[in-house]
Amino acid sequence: MRAIIQRVTQAAVKIDGKTYGEINNGLLVLLGIEENDTTTDVEWLSKKTVQMRIFSDEHGKMNLSVQDIKGEILVISQFTLFASTKKGNRPSFIRSAKPDIAIPLYERFIGETEKNIGRKIQTGIFGADMKVTLLNDGPVTIYLDSKNPE
Repeated sequence: MRAIIQRVTQAAVKIDGKTYGEINNGLLVLLGIEENDTTTDVEWLSKKTVQMRIFSDEHGKMNLSVQDIKGEILVISQFTLFASTKKGNRPSFIRSAKPDIAIPLYERFIGETEKNIGRKIQTGIFGADMKVTLLNDGPVTIYLDSKNPE
């Protein structure tokens, strides 16, 4: 399971021209799910996301988590995070989980993250054509991979 986590001052997702999810100060999480991911990947990635200290404290040091600042989270499914570009110029998405595997894990990630942060989070719709806007703060962008936790 992979995630691109961006510290944002605002982010939103539109589906069919209508705003579906929207946050202010917090994290935009682009979430990719692989065929062999399990609930162990979900639990590790959710906890890491919520506890990642990438917000500034009173001294300007990245010392606070989204939990600490009572920030918001927007999660967007992103199957392209498992793109393979080794052959040719057209990416292959063969490693991305099919919906029957990915949807339950995506929903579990949302539930686990809500449990870890202690409140509801915003999401897109799995598999929908989404338009995501954001204002990256910093910019701060972190890549996490549950198969490479170091």
